[in-house]
Amino acid sequence: MVRTRFAPSPTGMLHIGGLRTALFAYLFARKHQGDFLLRIEDTDRNRFVEGGIEQIIDSLSWGNIDIDEGVTIENGSVVQKGEKGPYIQSERLHIYQGYAEKLLESGHAYYAFDTAEELDSMREVQLAGKQKQVYARASMRNSFTLSKEEVDALVQSKAPYVLRLKVPENESIEFVDLVRGKVSILSREVDDQVLLKSDGFPTYHLASVVDDHLMEITHVIRGEEWLPSTPKHVLLYRAFGWEAPVFAHLSLLINEQKQKLSKRHGDVSVTDFKEKGYLPEAIINFIAFLGWNPGDEREIFSIDELLQEFDFDKVSKAPSVFNREKLNWYNRQYMMNMDLAELTKRAFPFFYHQGILQKDDTMSEKEFDRIQKIVDLERSRVDTLSELPAALGFIFAKDLEYDAGMLIWKKSTQEDAKNKLQEIQNMFSAQFDENNWNKNILEEKIIAWIKEKEYGVGDVLWPTRIALSGQKNSPGPFEIAGVLGKEETLKRISVAIEKL
Repeated sequence: MVRTRFAPSPTGMLHIGGLRTALFAYLFARKHQGDFLLRIEDTDRNRFVEGGIEQIIDSLSWGNIDIDEGVTIENGSVVQKGEKGPYIQSERLHIYQGYAEKLLESGHAYYAFDTAEELDSMREVQLAGKQKQVYARASMRNSFTLSKEEVDALVQSKAPYVLRLKVPENESIEFVDLVRGKVSILSREVDDQVLLKSDGFPTYHLASVVDDHLMEITHVIRGEEWLPSTPKHVLLYRAFGWEAPVFAHLSLLINEQKQKLSKRHGDVSVTDFKEKGYLPEAIINFIAFLGWNPGDEREIFSIDELLQEFDFDKVSKAPSVFNREKLNWYNRQYMMNMDLAELTKRAFPFFYHQGILQKDDTMSEKEFDRIQKIVDLERSRVDTLSELPAALGFIFAKDLEYDAGMLIWKKSTQEDAKNKLQEIQNMFSAQFDENNWNKNILEEKIIAWIKEKEYGVGDVLWPTRIALSGQKNSPGPFEIAGVLGKEETLKRISVAIEKL
């Protein structure tokens, strides 16, 4: 049975690249009727952020990535579900220490007693001699340069030490990567990695290997930054006598300037995109295409469609460009095609945040229907939900501020604009009531009237649209009038006439 996992560290808000890793692991597990686990790797206590676990789970939930096993939230509390826990590494320290002892006993790990100053001095010598930056086993204070008696005495006296991996000499370490194919690295390129730190906490390398084995993970899917560490992990599997999982290292995410995607260059966390009003469906569709594509011209995929199509034979090892313009395109597609009632509900928090709407305003069916029509005005004209309140602010404004000169269409005159507004005001007042006041009827009758009068369309509709919106760029006058209602439409035209 296929079992994949996402194993982030709770060091802050989840990076969008982390969401992509989780998505690929989730899709692969689902495609093969397997399980997707969430494990929390919190052994680096210096970088632990309070609330980080909850933030990770919330981000996955927002992206509609369901957790089968591991850490999740139920009734507002962090819980762990499954039979192979704990799934939070800081609760598994005794397990790692036991396996570290096994590595010591089998000779695959050793004690190292070097101080921070001694390690700094070692690196300085290596830099001066232009040598590779690896632990110099033969010249430092460890199980190989000290006698057994000296090592035992230091351990018994509780002198600070770490446990290091004993990397074999002159070997080729090989593994097959689902993205990169066969990978082969010479052991002289691999450092004697610290496995257990002086505080008794394991490093990522020991903990992840032990956990992946005990949790029966079949496929380790992670970012390519872990590719140089994989030979160390292969050695650990070999030392324990375990079968290694299948590895897949996803390509680096870069921005349009070919730089690593970093918060120094803009928003990169899932929360950033959520707060900016991107829809989770659009984000998931977009990041699925960062390194993968179906091999044809299709671009719009629901998560269920991705589950059917996804596999690693169509995942590229080339860096993936995080093109924000393309992300905006995806978000517009989803905003335009989403059920209007659903989109309106999702837009409410952004209207509340801007103070345009109060929660009580959206409770009645009539008011909800009105706001739906308002949202529909601009949903195809903005990139994100957060842009809707600003784009629609003119609808809710008590007074519009604009220069009277904006009301005059091209080669028209101030007097002509005023006359056209007075005429259309009379049309609105006399020919329409609340029963036939909607966009389609307004447009049909007014356009027919313009043709009958042989007026220029722009001469009539331009000043009308400016009068109703106060903006050069806005939806058409019939769409605006349809949501403003007759009373507010006539009021705004009267104000425009006074301006002229």
